[in-house]
Amino acid sequence: MTTSNTSSPRTYIVTGAGSGIGAATAALLRDRGETVIGVDLRGADVEADLSTSEGRATAAAKAVELAKGSVDAVIACAGISAPIPLTVKVNYFGVTEFLEHLAPTLAKSASPRAAVVSSMASLQPNSPELVDALLLGDEAAAVTIGAALAEKGPAEGYLNYPSSKRALSRWVRRESITPRWAGAGIPLNAVAPGTVVSAMTEKLLATEEGRKMVDSNVPMPLNGHSESVVIARLLAWLTSEENTHTTGQTIYTDGGADASLRGDNIWD
Repeated sequence: MTTSNTSSPRTYIVTGAGSGIGAATAALLRDRGETVIGVDLRGADVEADLSTSEGRATAAAKAVELAKGSVDAVIACAGISAPIPLTVKVNYFGVTEFLEHLAPTLAKSASPRAAVVSSMASLQPNSPELVDALLLGDEAAAVTIGAALAEKGPAEGYLNYPSSKRALSRWVRRESITPRWAGAGIPLNAVAPGTVVSAMTEKLLATEEGRKMVDSNVPMPLNGHSESVVIARLLAWLTSEENTHTTGQTIYTDGGADASLRGDNIWD
Protein backbone atom coordinates (compact mmCIF):
# COMPACT_ATOMS: atom_id res chain seq x y z
CA MET A 1 0.00 0.00 0.00
CA THR A 2 1.31 3.46 -0.88
CA THR A 3 1.38 5.92 2.00
CA SER A 4 0.44 9.49 1.24
CA ASN A 5 3.19 12.01 1.79
CA THR A 6 1.98 15.15 3.54
CA SER A 7 5.41 16.72 4.01
CA SER A 8 7.44 18.44 1.33
CA PRO A 9 8.93 16.07 -1.26
CA ARG A 10 12.44 14.93 -0.48
CA THR A 11 15.20 14.47 -3.03
CA TYR A 12 16.80 11.03 -3.16
CA ILE A 13 19.79 9.69 -5.06
CA VAL A 14 19.45 5.95 -5.68
CA THR A 15 22.23 3.85 -7.20
CA GLY A 16 21.48 0.62 -9.01
CA ALA A 17 18.19 2.23 -10.01
CA GLY A 18 17.96 0.34 -13.28
CA SER A 19 17.02 -3.04 -11.85
CA GLY A 20 16.27 -5.14 -8.78
CA ILE A 21 16.14 -3.49 -5.37
CA GLY A 22 17.31 -0.16 -6.74
CA ALA A 23 14.53 -0.02 -9.32
CA ALA A 24 11.93 -1.05 -6.75
CA THR A 25 13.17 1.58 -4.33
CA ALA A 26 13.15 4.34 -6.93
CA ALA A 27 9.61 3.38 -8.00
CA LEU A 28 8.33 3.24 -4.43
CA LEU A 29 9.75 6.66 -3.58
CA ARG A 30 8.37 8.22 -6.76
CA ASP A 31 4.95 6.72 -6.01
CA ARG A 32 5.13 8.48 -2.65
CA GLY A 33 5.77 11.80 -4.32
CA GLU A 34 9.51 12.04 -3.71
CA THR A 35 12.04 13.26 -6.25
CA VAL A 36 14.43 10.50 -7.30
CA ILE A 37 17.66 10.77 -9.26
CA GLY A 38 18.65 7.31 -10.42
CA VAL A 39 22.24 6.24 -11.01
CA ASP A 40 23.21 3.13 -12.96
CA LEU A 41 25.54 1.88 -15.64
CA ARG A 42 22.86 2.55 -18.25
CA GLY A 43 19.21 3.55 -18.49
CA ALA A 44 19.22 5.96 -15.54
CA ASP A 45 19.19 9.73 -14.95
CA VAL A 46 22.92 9.50 -14.34
CA GLU A 47 24.81 6.85 -16.31
CA ALA A 48 28.11 6.01 -14.65
CA ASP A 49 30.50 3.18 -13.91
CA LEU A 50 30.75 2.85 -10.13
CA SER A 51 33.55 0.29 -10.45
CA THR A 52 36.03 3.14 -11.03
CA SER A 53 37.08 6.03 -8.84
CA GLU A 54 36.51 8.47 -11.70
CA GLY A 55 33.05 7.04 -12.33
CA ARG A 56 32.07 7.46 -8.68
CA ALA A 57 33.20 11.07 -8.56
CA THR A 58 31.51 11.89 -11.86
CA ALA A 59 28.27 10.19 -10.83
CA ALA A 60 28.14 12.07 -7.54
CA ALA A 61 28.81 15.41 -9.22
CA LYS A 62 26.19 14.85 -11.93
CA ALA A 63 23.59 13.72 -9.39
CA VAL A 64 24.15 16.79 -7.23
CA GLU A 65 23.88 18.96 -10.35
CA LEU A 66 20.55 17.37 -11.28
CA ALA A 67 19.40 17.86 -7.69
CA LYS A 68 20.32 21.55 -7.97
CA GLY A 69 22.62 21.16 -5.00
CA SER A 70 19.95 19.90 -2.61
CA VAL A 71 19.98 16.19 -1.61
CA ASP A 72 18.06 14.78 1.36
CA ALA A 73 18.96 11.10 1.13
CA VAL A 74 21.22 8.66 -0.64
CA ILE A 75 20.38 4.97 -1.05
CA ALA A 76 23.17 2.85 -2.50
CA CYS A 77 21.75 -0.34 -4.04
CA ALA A 78 24.22 -0.97 -6.87
CA GLY A 79 25.99 -4.30 -6.59
CA ILE A 80 26.94 -7.54 -8.32
CA SER A 81 27.68 -11.08 -7.15
CA ALA A 82 30.16 -12.34 -9.76
CA PRO A 83 33.12 -14.42 -8.42
CA ILE A 84 35.63 -11.84 -9.64
CA PRO A 85 37.31 -8.75 -8.15
CA LEU A 86 34.94 -6.43 -10.03
CA THR A 87 32.50 -7.38 -7.28
CA VAL A 88 34.53 -5.69 -4.55
CA LYS A 89 35.07 -2.62 -6.72
CA VAL A 90 31.32 -2.14 -7.19
CA ASN A 91 29.96 -3.49 -3.91
CA TYR A 92 32.39 -1.80 -1.57
CA PHE A 93 34.19 1.14 -3.16
CA GLY A 94 31.25 1.88 -5.46
CA VAL A 95 29.22 2.45 -2.30
CA THR A 96 31.65 3.93 0.22
CA GLU A 97 33.49 6.32 -2.07
CA PHE A 98 30.25 7.43 -3.72
CA LEU A 99 28.72 8.20 -0.32
CA GLU A 100 31.83 10.06 0.80
CA HIS A 101 31.57 12.32 -2.23
CA LEU A 102 27.95 13.10 -1.36
CA ALA A 103 28.32 13.55 2.41
CA PRO A 104 29.03 17.31 2.26
CA THR A 105 25.93 17.95 0.14
CA LEU A 106 23.80 15.68 2.32
CA ALA A 107 24.88 17.55 5.44
CA LYS A 108 23.16 20.69 4.11
CA SER A 109 19.74 19.01 4.29
CA ALA A 110 17.45 19.62 7.25
CA SER A 111 16.98 15.85 7.62
CA PRO A 112 19.78 14.02 5.78
CA ARG A 113 19.81 10.22 5.61
CA ALA A 114 21.89 7.47 3.98
CA ALA A 115 21.40 3.73 3.59
CA VAL A 116 23.15 0.97 1.68
CA VAL A 117 22.36 -2.57 0.63
CA SER A 118 24.54 -5.17 2.29
CA SER A 119 23.49 -8.83 2.30
CA MET A 120 22.80 -11.81 4.47
CA ALA A 121 25.99 -13.09 2.77
CA SER A 122 27.88 -10.76 5.12
CA LEU A 123 27.52 -13.62 7.63
CA GLN A 124 28.93 -16.25 5.28
CA PRO A 125 32.58 -17.42 5.15
CA ASN A 126 34.82 -14.75 3.67
CA SER A 127 38.45 -13.78 3.10
CA PRO A 128 39.69 -11.92 6.20
CA GLU A 129 42.64 -10.65 4.17
CA LEU A 130 40.30 -9.17 1.57
CA VAL A 131 38.01 -7.68 4.21
CA ASP A 132 40.99 -6.00 5.88
CA ALA A 133 42.20 -4.53 2.57
CA LEU A 134 38.74 -3.15 1.89
CA LEU A 135 38.42 -1.54 5.31
CA LEU A 136 41.85 0.02 4.86
CA GLY A 137 40.56 1.62 1.67
CA ASP A 138 43.30 -0.05 -0.39
CA GLU A 139 41.47 -0.73 -3.63
CA ALA A 140 44.56 -1.92 -5.50
CA ALA A 141 45.38 -4.50 -2.81
CA ALA A 142 41.75 -5.61 -2.60
CA VAL A 143 41.58 -6.17 -6.36
CA THR A 144 44.83 -8.15 -6.26
CA ILE A 145 43.53 -10.38 -3.47
CA GLY A 146 40.16 -10.79 -5.22
CA ALA A 147 41.86 -11.73 -8.48
CA ALA A 148 43.99 -14.36 -6.72
CA LEU A 149 40.82 -15.87 -5.23
CA ALA A 150 39.12 -15.90 -8.64
CA GLU A 151 42.08 -17.70 -10.20
CA LYS A 152 41.51 -20.61 -7.81
CA GLY A 153 38.06 -21.27 -9.25
CA PRO A 154 34.42 -20.27 -8.73
CA ALA A 155 34.19 -21.47 -5.11
CA GLU A 156 37.15 -19.37 -3.97
CA GLY A 157 36.20 -16.57 -6.34
CA TYR A 158 32.76 -16.37 -4.70
CA LEU A 159 34.48 -15.10 -1.55
CA ASN A 160 34.69 -11.72 -3.30
CA TYR A 161 30.96 -11.33 -2.67
CA PRO A 162 30.55 -12.11 1.06
CA SER A 163 33.84 -10.34 1.76
CA SER A 164 32.58 -7.18 0.06
CA LYS A 165 29.34 -7.27 2.04
CA ARG A 166 31.03 -8.06 5.37
CA ALA A 167 33.37 -5.12 4.86
CA LEU A 168 30.48 -2.86 3.85
CA SER A 169 28.49 -3.66 7.00
CA ARG A 170 31.58 -3.07 9.12
CA TRP A 171 32.23 0.23 7.33
CA VAL A 172 28.68 1.36 8.07
CA ARG A 173 29.11 0.54 11.75
CA ARG A 174 32.46 2.32 11.99
CA GLU A 175 31.53 5.36 9.97
CA SER A 176 28.04 5.94 11.39
CA ILE A 177 29.34 7.49 14.62
CA THR A 178 32.00 9.74 13.07
CA PRO A 179 31.79 13.52 12.63
CA ARG A 180 31.10 13.06 8.89
CA TRP A 181 27.88 11.17 9.57
CA ALA A 182 26.57 11.32 13.16
CA GLY A 183 28.25 14.68 13.67
CA ALA A 184 26.37 16.04 10.67
CA GLY A 185 23.07 14.54 11.84
CA ILE A 186 23.06 11.81 9.17
CA PRO A 187 21.81 8.33 10.16
CA LEU A 188 23.80 5.75 8.17
CA ASN A 189 22.50 2.18 7.97
CA ALA A 190 22.58 -1.01 5.93
CA VAL A 191 19.87 -3.45 4.94
CA ALA A 192 20.83 -7.11 4.49
CA PRO A 193 18.38 -9.04 2.30
CA GLY A 194 18.07 -12.79 2.26
CA THR A 195 17.11 -14.36 -1.06
CA VAL A 196 15.39 -11.78 -3.26
CA VAL A 197 13.59 -12.79 -6.43
CA SER A 198 15.50 -10.80 -9.05
CA ALA A 199 17.62 -11.09 -12.16
CA MET A 200 20.57 -11.91 -9.91
CA THR A 201 18.86 -15.03 -8.51
CA GLU A 202 16.64 -15.98 -11.45
CA LYS A 203 18.80 -18.83 -12.76
CA LEU A 204 19.44 -20.33 -9.33
CA LEU A 205 15.75 -20.31 -8.40
CA ALA A 206 14.64 -21.74 -11.75
CA THR A 207 15.52 -25.34 -10.80
CA GLU A 208 14.67 -27.51 -7.82
CA GLU A 209 18.36 -28.23 -7.28
CA GLY A 210 19.16 -24.52 -7.29
CA ARG A 211 16.35 -23.70 -4.86
CA LYS A 212 17.50 -26.41 -2.44
CA MET A 213 21.05 -25.09 -2.54
CA VAL A 214 19.89 -21.52 -1.95
CA ASP A 215 17.53 -22.46 0.87
CA SER A 216 20.10 -24.61 2.65
CA ASN A 217 22.43 -21.62 2.80
CA VAL A 218 19.76 -18.98 3.38
CA PRO A 219 16.79 -20.55 5.22
CA MET A 220 13.83 -18.17 5.26
CA PRO A 221 11.07 -19.60 7.47
CA LEU A 222 9.05 -16.36 7.41
CA ASN A 223 7.27 -16.04 4.05
CA GLY A 224 10.14 -17.47 1.97
CA HIS A 225 11.92 -15.56 -0.77
CA SER A 226 11.13 -11.85 -0.90
CA GLU A 227 10.32 -9.44 -3.67
CA SER A 228 12.53 -6.40 -4.16
CA VAL A 229 9.84 -4.04 -2.86
CA VAL A 230 10.13 -5.64 0.59
CA ILE A 231 13.68 -4.32 0.85
CA ALA A 232 12.67 -1.01 -0.72
CA ARG A 233 10.12 -0.34 2.04
CA LEU A 234 12.73 -0.63 4.76
CA LEU A 235 15.22 1.50 2.84
CA ALA A 236 12.51 4.13 2.44
CA TRP A 237 11.86 4.24 6.19
CA LEU A 238 15.54 4.33 7.14
CA THR A 239 16.01 7.36 4.89
CA SER A 240 12.80 9.10 5.88
CA GLU A 241 12.45 12.01 8.31
CA GLU A 242 10.93 9.54 10.78
CA ASN A 243 14.28 7.85 11.39
CA THR A 244 16.16 10.10 13.79
CA HIS A 245 18.18 7.66 15.93
CA THR A 246 18.66 4.34 14.14
CA THR A 247 22.24 4.33 12.86
CA GLY A 248 25.19 1.99 12.35
CA GLN A 249 22.89 -0.99 11.93
CA THR A 250 22.79 -3.82 9.42
CA ILE A 251 19.15 -4.87 9.50
CA TYR A 252 18.61 -8.41 8.24
CA THR A 253 15.49 -8.36 6.11
CA ASP A 254 15.88 -12.06 5.48
CA GLY A 255 12.76 -13.95 6.53
CA GLY A 256 14.56 -15.27 9.59
CA ALA A 257 17.76 -16.53 7.95
CA ASP A 258 20.07 -14.78 10.42
CA ALA A 259 18.11 -16.07 13.42
CA SER A 260 18.00 -19.57 11.91
CA LEU A 261 21.73 -19.74 11.28
CA ARG A 262 23.15 -17.85 14.27
CA GLY A 263 20.48 -18.35 16.90
CA ASP A 264 20.73 -15.98 19.82
CA ASN A 265 24.46 -16.29 20.43
CA ILE A 266 25.42 -12.98 18.83
CA TRP A 267 26.45 -10.89 21.80
CA ASP A 268 29.77 -12.54 22.71
